[in-house]
Amino acid sequence: MSSSRKIDPYSQWAGLIVGIIFSGVFTGLIWFFSSRLDAFPLRADRDVAFWYPWVSASPTIWTRISVWGLYAAHQFTIWYLIWKAQAAKSGYSTSLSRLNIMALVANAVFITLHFVQTHVFYDGLAIDVPEQSSQWSVILLLVIVLLMENQRRGLFFGRKVKGHVFAESSRALRKYHGYYFAWATIYTFWYHPMVSTPGHLLGFLYMFLMLLQGALFFTRIHTNKWWMLTQEVLVLIHGTIVALSNAPNFWQMFFFGFAGLFIVTQMHGLGLSIAARWGFLVAYIVAVVCIFSRVGIAHVHQVAWIPLTEYSLVFGIAGVVWLAMRCSGSTAEKTDQEP
Repeated sequence: MSSSRKIDPYSQWAGLIVGIIFSGVFTGLIWFFSSRLDAFPLRADRDVAFWYPWVSASPTIWTRISVWGLYAAHQFTIWYLIWKAQAAKSGYSTSLSRLNIMALVANAVFITLHFVQTHVFYDGLAIDVPEQSSQWSVILLLVIVLLMENQRRGLFFGRKVKGHVFAESSRALRKYHGYYFAWATIYTFWYHPMVSTPGHLLGFLYMFLMLLQGALFFTRIHTNKWWMLTQEVLVLIHGTIVALSNAPNFWQMFFFGFAGLFIVTQMHGLGLSIAARWGFLVAYIVAVVCIFSRVGIAHVHQVAWIPLTEYSLVFGIAGVVWLAMRCSGSTAEKTDQEP
């Protein structure tokens, strides 16, 4: 069936769809060319916690210049574009702005450069910084999302945490979160070399989508509830797959922990019927009983570790942000200038 309707090539949906296709294709390229990286000898493995094995045996000064230089260029480019977008005070739109297009192109260029850098030098930022820094940067990102979204979907079964501290801190984070989110995603993206383990492939796909989300600042799709939920839930899949590969006795902690966040908080911002929400809750409980009856019911407390950690951090971050605002004498004004 033909249609005479013209599609705006600069619409937000065109940007989203092209970005998702690019992310999938580039993830495939990482997998397809991964055998070329077998020529790089890696440092000897050590039986220590959080040991990251994907580091070359003999990184050079040029290795460090390449990865840190490109990381810094990527980081400051996106920060600059966010700053320019906020300074423009143009509000939200259904079309891509010139700055959106520049951000999308910049991410595509730096993704390509990271691919080339991996195949020439191999190493990411992991040669100099611990893996926990990468992990916690993304964990805090997800926690900040919980705090910011409290005003829309609530924090516990649709109920909002009320009070001046939460309201002011979440408003401040909605205004300035783009700078932290850009750091967390770009830093994590450059931390890893582009190798093709299942965890790395899914992780890079996840980072590509997070970079895409960041580049769509001040578009309506940036705050689309289904698109945002997709990125929140992807960590469940990624965390479970990484655990199955590296810590198979703890996969259920990641799966049911992140699924618990969906049950307690995330699904309540979707406008689902009461029956649908009860259905998800019952399915979750049944799955927990089935799995832990096999792995040992004494381990069922694992389902609470991730939710307790993240909800504790929500309150902690709210307090820290509010205290920082009080100490600086600033207030979080209501504004549309929130990337």
